[in-house]
Amino acid sequence: MATYQTIAQALHVPALTVNGSRFIADVSPVVSAEDALAQVDAIRKLWPDASHHCWAYRLRHELQTRSSDDGEPGGSAGRPILAQIDGHDLFDVVVIITRYFGGTKLGVGGLIRAYGGTAGKALDQAKIKDVQETEALDITFAYELTKAVEAVLRAHQITPTKTDFDARVRMRLDVPCEDMSTLRDALVQQTSGRVDFPLA
Repeated sequence: MATYQTIAQALHVPALTVNGSRFIADVSPVVSAEDALAQVDAIRKLWPDASHHCWAYRLRHELQTRSSDDGEPGGSAGRPILAQIDGHDLFDVVVIITRYFGGTKLGVGGLIRAYGGTAGKALDQAKIKDVQETEALDITFAYELTKAVEAVLRAHQITPTKTDFDARVRMRLDVPCEDMSTLRDALVQQTSGRVDFPLA
């Protein structure tokens, strides 16, 4: 079974103090880059007086990653956070580390240890879940085939993520990768070949 791991729910970890500076971790499940950046904005608004909001995310879709040092020396914050996400082998997650400067400079090495360590401790506490990998499938068919198509989808425990009723019915499905071939064959058989796969 093709699966990957993500976090089951958002997590807030109270401040870790390093040489007077406080580092606060917020970890959230996300589904897109826009979602991740929205979480970063929300944390900025929650802690508007903080010195830095450094972050990293890793998405399963196209294996996207991105990180930000938010004013800290280059490579001292975002990349260590991302390294922890990679090390925990998690996807669809954003980790945001908020720093309140305590008056003592930590140096690049100290920052790497502080940001990476805070992210690592947060991810160690996160509840992990397995997610089955899926692939999008669009299908179109005549209205009179609706019951036949729905019967196949019920048998495969698939619920359409989007349905449009135009000249023909159009459905968007999220199908477990390993079930794609079986589902397509069942749809063709149940409709006597009268279902179309526009993006195939």
